[in-house]
Amino acid sequence: MGHVIYCIGLTADFRSRPFDTMQAHVGMLTETMAHYRYTSFLYLSTTRLYMQMARAVEDDIIPIHPTNPDQLYNGSKLAGECLCLSLPDPAIRVARLANVYGTDFSSQNFLPSIIMDALRTRRVTLRTGLESAKDYIYIDDAAAALVDIAIAGQERLYNVGEGRNTSHKEICDLLVAETGCQVDVLPDAPDVVAPVLNTERLRCEFGFSPRTVAQALPEVVRRYQQEWLHDHD
Repeated sequence: MGHVIYCIGLTADFRSRPFDTMQAHVGMLTETMAHYRYTSFLYLSTTRLYMQMARAVEDDIIPIHPTNPDQLYNGSKLAGECLCLSLPDPAIRVARLANVYGTDFSSQNFLPSIIMDALRTRRVTLRTGLESAKDYIYIDDAAAALVDIAIAGQERLYNVGEGRNTSHKEICDLLVAETGCQVDVLPDAPDVVAPVLNTERLRCEFGFSPRTVAQALPEVVRRYQQEWLHDHD
């Protein structure tokens, strides 16, 4: 099969589809790895695994709380990682992806959804505070990193992200500048801050230098605007 990148997964709707989530992250993975041969195999996991941690380093121990329904996503991804990394083949690797964004206009993830809100209604409503922050990576940069890892990775586990957090305030300031939208924050909205992602392994091995949200977002918004106008001509 050559170089395989296993991208199957659920994101925004995992809470309402628990069986599909487990099947996508573990079941189909097991079938694929057991029945096919490949030059290399790269499993796409998530940096959500670090949310309860003080830092985000690949080799740290990951805590899982099975009584929390939100942990189904993390637990299933971690089970997929365990399967991959338990096998002795060094060509089987795992990439923990930060929050990938691009021009998928149907996505229900945070960044695409608020861009569409800004364009459709000129109003963005946040359920978490302006100081909330996490790592985002533009899809073209993520794809380039994944190809590098799949073909030439020297390690078995990588964080893939910008390596810095971007706050809701920074994002909303960019959206206001690009669209003129209004930003509202729900009362008592909590600030949720992810640990800063350590991407030293990726940077040292491949010289990885992704664009920042501030660099990429204006063009993403313009692409959304073009699509929005095209659909409403």
